[in-house]
Amino acid sequence: METKRGSLKMVLDRDYRVADVDERIFGSFIEHLGRAVYDGIYQPGHPLSDEMGFRKDVIDLVRELKVPIVRYPGGNFVSNFFWEDSVGPKDKRPERLELAWKSTESNQVGINEFSKWAKKADSSVMMAVNLGTRGIADACNLLEYCNHPSGTKYSDLRIAHGDKDPYNIKVWCLGNEMDGPWQLGGKTMEEYGRLAEETAKAMKLIDPSIELVSCGSSSIEMPTFPQWEATTLERTYDYVDYVSLHSYYGNRSGDTTDYLACSDDMDRFIRTVIATCDFVKAKKRGKKDINLSFDEWNVWFHSNAADDDITKNHPWQHHPRLLEDVYTFEDALMVGLLMITLLKHADRVKIACLAQLVNVIAPIMTDPDGGASWKQTIFYPFMHASTFGRGVVLQPSAHVTEHATSGHDEVTDVVYVPVYNEENEELTLFAVNRTLDKDVDINVDIRSFGDMKLLEHIVLENDDLNAVNSSAKENVKPSLSNDTKVEDGALTGVLHKASWNVIRLGKR
Repeated sequence: METKRGSLKMVLDRDYRVADVDERIFGSFIEHLGRAVYDGIYQPGHPLSDEMGFRKDVIDLVRELKVPIVRYPGGNFVSNFFWEDSVGPKDKRPERLELAWKSTESNQVGINEFSKWAKKADSSVMMAVNLGTRGIADACNLLEYCNHPSGTKYSDLRIAHGDKDPYNIKVWCLGNEMDGPWQLGGKTMEEYGRLAEETAKAMKLIDPSIELVSCGSSSIEMPTFPQWEATTLERTYDYVDYVSLHSYYGNRSGDTTDYLACSDDMDRFIRTVIATCDFVKAKKRGKKDINLSFDEWNVWFHSNAADDDITKNHPWQHHPRLLEDVYTFEDALMVGLLMITLLKHADRVKIACLAQLVNVIAPIMTDPDGGASWKQTIFYPFMHASTFGRGVVLQPSAHVTEHATSGHDEVTDVVYVPVYNEENEELTLFAVNRTLDKDVDINVDIRSFGDMKLLEHIVLENDDLNAVNSSAKENVKPSLSNDTKVEDGALTGVLHKASWNVIRLGKR
């Protein structure tokens, strides 16, 4: 019996460009939630921790991911965050009830420490301000503390705390998910638009060089989407640079074929927000585009029942084991699909944050009680994209076969994006074959790039969609494919069923 096969035929031209990739599209997120901070990036007394208590093995893995920016300190956490409690002498910092996740916050890590951790990890900080239970004055005070050189109350307070040089944080989020009924101090769109406008106006007076992110809808399913964006951006348009998007995905039904079609939902979400931003621009007769900060995205569903049990029945713990999804190979395919989708919109998606980075729905895990760190299955597609996805996203002319799904109608067998690094003269094709039952033959016309050779074809595949990694064994890891070649200006090869692929070409 002949095996079913799909096909992908593509013509690539180096002059057909979408946009340069902003490296911040490979950002991530650390919230004071679960073990992300404590027993994640920070664990004094661990054999692998440095003099500040930061896990050096975790820092090495973050560097391997090449994360240029990390959103901090939340998330839902920020909407009742009193930043003053988290700075200065550690023995003077109070413990507080953390209401978003019903934990106890020790404040032993704050902006003093996190700014230093980011430097150690070769990253930068994307700071969020509390517009839930606090407001304009507190946002301004925090900005003054972080960015003003000296000679004022809060800049001199930072100096008194041991940091002479400003942190110089350039990207600031105006609250978090303010449309959500779960959010402390949640707002109507009119309330948030007014508050965000006045906060942005004041913050830009203190430091005109900063970039600001206005809260968009918490998901595409929110009943106020996309009116929330239209209403709030009418108030904030003159002062902000980005609007946020958040979305999480999970295979709750067990239907893998339909699950792997959910990246099409992310694409629709992005396109709708872009259209809304451009509507506001036209209505206000504006000259600037509002770009997108997709600053929370990932797979999240495995740990939901355990999370509910802890927050309801065992509240007020210090850094409990919350949101510790153990990811499958199937989830790695999904993260690859989502990363490709973000890259395809590089003209408007300038910042994106994989949520989160360590232990909490994360690519990096640490075993509790002083154990090892290890790579989850989703580590690899993100790492490959961050390593090889910097350059110019190209717009191909392509034809690809399709397959049926239960909830998304007909979808393409393959989701793909080509990125050209002009400096290195390297072309990379990222592709996920999201079918479960057929290989896909590819034929790509690359004559416009001159004489190219195959550098490598990296593939992530596994016969078991439920395979997971652990500190004891890495069941899901990349390998090299021998099914690809370059001859006479054409790239030909095979994308195996259910596989993540990174095909790299360079000058011969």
